[in-house]
Amino acid sequence: MDVIDQLGSLKEGKLSRRKFTKSLLAAGIGVMTTPLATRKAAAAAQDQGTFFTWGGYDIPELFAAYKEKHGELPNFSIFGGSEEALTKMLGGYVVDVSHPCNAGIPRWIASGLFQPIDTSRLSNWADVMPELYDLKGNVVDGKPYLAPFDWGQTSITYRTDMFDVEGDESWDMLWDERYKGRLGSLASGGDAWWCGAIKAGVPLTEIDTPDAFEKIAAAMRAQRPLIRLYTDDTTTLEQALASGELVAAMTWNSSASLLKADGVPVRFAQPKEGALTWVCGLMIHKDAPNLDLAYDIIDSLLSVESGKFMINDYGYGHSNIKSFDSFDDETLQGLGLSKTPADILAGGHFQIPQTQEWETKMNTLFEEIKSGF
Repeated sequence: MDVIDQLGSLKEGKLSRRKFTKSLLAAGIGVMTTPLATRKAAAAAQDQGTFFTWGGYDIPELFAAYKEKHGELPNFSIFGGSEEALTKMLGGYVVDVSHPCNAGIPRWIASGLFQPIDTSRLSNWADVMPELYDLKGNVVDGKPYLAPFDWGQTSITYRTDMFDVEGDESWDMLWDERYKGRLGSLASGGDAWWCGAIKAGVPLTEIDTPDAFEKIAAAMRAQRPLIRLYTDDTTTLEQALASGELVAAMTWNSSASLLKADGVPVRFAQPKEGALTWVCGLMIHKDAPNLDLAYDIIDSLLSVESGKFMINDYGYGHSNIKSFDSFDDETLQGLGLSKTPADILAGGHFQIPQTQEWETKMNTLFEEIKSGF
């Protein structure tokens, strides 16, 4: 099957993005030679709902129930960060379902762009862990606006055969002068700035202070000359780690899990200072053009089948408690997970919602630093 045929299979949901990427690598073809617009356009049927999400979630494995019911996958639109997504929607972009994380919930609700979720329309809601939707600002007048979906950590994926760890694993690894030009990072301030706070020793409860901005900016400027690649396309980071172009990168759980499954010698670090932890979920636009399909998208993502895939293949936690039944404690521990989310989330540095003013200031400053200023 040539690349064109594989693209067709990808669009039809017959081939996963992971298998497609592996076949390109095996053939010596760089992933980025496949236009991003093409990868985003999977199953772009006009009569399907649209899921506005991070890269890596536009895959058939998460939508078996949806496809069985509607014959096709939903449409996908990809964003690089939740702030980018909200800004686009404030500008008039309308989708059915979006995929923000807990730090943005109050600002997303305050935008007036979203409607509360009628949980009676979700067949899997009874199995969703309450501690994951009872997040700061999420429940208004007794109704949640965000249906929790995935949870996990932002940390460092590194090549165990190429990176010499001195002492304990630490955020210092992404500031290691020995590997200048061979380090990578997520491009979104929604991850990188917060991890910079951990590196700088700034408590996340104080991340909004002028002193915190100064300390974090100093840390990020010190790191800038060492970074070869900033990107929110996780496939690009994974490819660079697999080829040895990068020896370490800031990633989510999924990158380490996928690379390990492909036989690449990597480890997802547990920094002595603690990893960044988060919960992400699903929100419905107030003007969703396909409301029934929006609920079907959410229900498919909350299913046990999707949960098993998220845990086994991506190494993420899932909100459906039944999705953990197939995994013993030892396996979950090896993935850095637990059947009790609080064990993981509270064990790291859990992101705290900030004001729009803070988000704008942070993103502006981080973009300047990435540009070399």
